[in-house]
Amino acid sequence: MLMFRPFFLFLLAIHTLSFQLVYSHNESGEWSCESSDSGTHLVAEYRPGVVTIDGHPDEWKDIGGFDFPLLLALDPHEDDAYKGGKMTVKALHDGKDVVFLLQVDGEYAYSQGNNNKCPSAALMFQIGENATYHNMGGCKESPESCTNKTCRGYEVDLMHFSIGTAIPGRLYGGNLVDVGTGGDRFGHLVDVYSWNPHCRYLDGLGPSGTNNTAQNDWKGAWWHSSFNVHSGFVDEDSPYASNGKKGTYYFEFSRPLRTMDRFQQDAQFKIGDTSKFSAAFWYPEDGKPWHGSGHYTISCDWLPLDFISGGSTLTGTRTATASSWDAAVAFSLLFSVVAFCLSVYVVNRVSMRRDAPYTEMTRL
Repeated sequence: MLMFRPFFLFLLAIHTLSFQLVYSHNESGEWSCESSDSGTHLVAEYRPGVVTIDGHPDEWKDIGGFDFPLLLALDPHEDDAYKGGKMTVKALHDGKDVVFLLQVDGEYAYSQGNNNKCPSAALMFQIGENATYHNMGGCKESPESCTNKTCRGYEVDLMHFSIGTAIPGRLYGGNLVDVGTGGDRFGHLVDVYSWNPHCRYLDGLGPSGTNNTAQNDWKGAWWHSSFNVHSGFVDEDSPYASNGKKGTYYFEFSRPLRTMDRFQQDAQFKIGDTSKFSAAFWYPEDGKPWHGSGHYTISCDWLPLDFISGGSTLTGTRTATASSWDAAVAFSLLFSVVAFCLSVYVVNRVSMRRDAPYTEMTRL
């Protein structure tokens, strides 16, 4: 078993390096934010047993969502917005897991094995109370000095899905091979945390090494509306459709509301509470590979995400109450009919007795 350990560590190093390259982040100039979505509250409704994570949007048709223009993260101005259209974001939970749907119009672009020439999506959540949306947490420390102590309170939780090796409709994310980190060597749907753009790590890894107790809690799948096969693709079917076809990308993601994290690397969600959230999208425009800092986002600041408790429960309660009320009304109506019939019978009997000849009782 020992002979495989160096090979595993080599693969892990390569995987971590590729992750760092994908997330390269270079910012120049002064950054400013004038968010037009300050009053928007995303809502994760309670809808158990509705969605299957397969990339298909059919089950979401009755779930409300929000449309957001996609603006460049480092230069959030409408003039440079993503030209393909807006991103629709929907969310729900079943009391155990939270589920997201990201829907973005875009011509089909896919280059197998090259993540940067395929669309990519990410979610980000605040963990630490001081964590800012801008600069992925906003800790001022450099890569040489950022640690879980020097950047305590600036943690953000990230999920990133690069689809260059992911088959449409197939499930990716946490797998047995990558247990101990937030990695996913099969589909690159990775579970990440950061303190700033230059201090980002797979769950379980960090500046002090690995803790070997983390896991990738996310699962997800993707789809494009131009696909005409619904029975399922395999790897040999790549590129799955012709590049340039107009349509819509769909990304579905799920994760437990609460995880086994003990190192401030996962956001923890609670029904009835509000979390801070954002979503991002990368696209290889004009066939050119995207770079890490060239992504679009749905807002230039955190957006509140409300986890609604009892939405469907209230509906169910109302239905149950209505059923009980209907039963009570039916019983009362039946009782009234029986009482009325009984009254008619009694009155009829009394009337018949009054018609009989009166006979005075003789005294003894």
